Amino acid sequence: MTSRETPFSAPVGAAQYGGTRAVSRCDSLGVAPYSEEEGALFRPYLSKAYRETVRCVSAWMEEAGMTTRQDAAGNLVGRYEGARPDAPALLIGSHLDSVRNAGRYDGPLGVMLGIEVVAYLSAHKKRLPFAVEVIGFGDEEGSRFPVSMLTSRAVADVLKAAPDTMKDAAGISLRDALGAEGFLLEDFSKAARNKKDVIAYFEAHIEQGPVLESENHAVGAVTAIAAQYRFLINIKGFAGHAGTMPMHLRQDALAAAAEAMVAIESIALQGAGDLVATVGRLDVAPGVPNVVPGGVAFTLDIRSGTESIRDKAAETIRTALAAIAEKRHVELSMELQQDLPATPCNSALTQALSDAIQKITGLSARKLVSGAGHDAMVMAALAPVCMLFIRCEKGISHNPAEAVTAEDVEIAFQVMVTFIESYAETYSARQEKIA
Repeated sequence: MTSRETPFSAPVGAAQYGGTRAVSRCDSLGVAPYSEEEGALFRPYLSKAYRETVRCVSAWMEEAGMTTRQDAAGNLVGRYEGARPDAPALLIGSHLDSVRNAGRYDGPLGVMLGIEVVAYLSAHKKRLPFAVEVIGFGDEEGSRFPVSMLTSRAVADVLKAAPDTMKDAAGISLRDALGAEGFLLEDFSKAARNKKDVIAYFEAHIEQGPVLESENHAVGAVTAIAAQYRFLINIKGFAGHAGTMPMHLRQDALAAAAEAMVAIESIALQGAGDLVATVGRLDVAPGVPNVVPGGVAFTLDIRSGTESIRDKAAETIRTALAAIAEKRHVELSMELQQDLPATPCNSALTQALSDAIQKITGLSARKLVSGAGHDAMVMAALAPVCMLFIRCEKGISHNPAEAVTAEDVEIAFQVMVTFIESYAETYSARQEKIA
């Protein structure tokens, strides 16, 4: 090995791979035709932009040495066979969809890094004792339909049945959206994977927070993913003329919602540990300047690494909002739309990942809890999971200002290769023991 070569250098004549290309490919997916909006990134599930992204990423997977397919839920799956064709798979995944006005790395970076790992294995003609599959999930964000991680739920087989009545903001049902892309709602559950065919799930993702940057770590190992509640809150007041309805006789739904949101913020600020509560969407009816609002609907997202803290906050908020509704003579309902329990990452895999981080960076791995939800928390129902976080600038995410450096992503790539090759040795030894 020359002084300029590393264990991760491409063989002579082989295509290059690694962190720089992963970042570049994420950047190329941030514009038309991979976005539904001109001048901003928005890639909802089963949209034209999603279809074009699947087409492009599928070509990259095949170039890396994988065979590709879309499963019954529309997820993109690339498979790199192991030393034997029928071997179970290590899944490497993240999501291809985005929120509205998104950054370029939340989701796709994990998929691109999975492709780079396979490109490395293929270039070095390495076959592992298991297959490697890279999955680009179609819906993690819930930016089109009102439930997040819809397609990883299908893969992990935690959906009893596909939601037949689910519609997007335009009134298009999940059934019709699937049909427009050549899929059937009745087949949705066929995306489920058999546990015996999957040995583990690995996800690389930007941190979406400021911890790694503040402590000068390029990457970190995730120990758990926070518990999450998502509610839809409806307040029904009474609409009336803005000029003729006296203030003391009003049943102003928006004023009640405003007081409710301040109460939610106050409760979260007083909460223990890593509790956070967010109102992210607000719909006002009738929504015109000269009418007292008669109805308001808003979302509430509550998260904590500890389920008991999350649950206590939800109950405190429910009590506070009921008191506000009674005082203001409005009706209030609080409908639970999503309940995701705290998800611990597999301790053995996390330790192996931490060892890989230390080997590549020379630093003890920074371990942290993810406040954001990820497909990994659903996939834990299918197989042991672990997650690698990558530093992002100022912790910004779900924003066009989202940024990573190619240097950090290259470190993440090298950590992933090191972890997977080490895991292959451990897996082989375990299989020999069983035999």
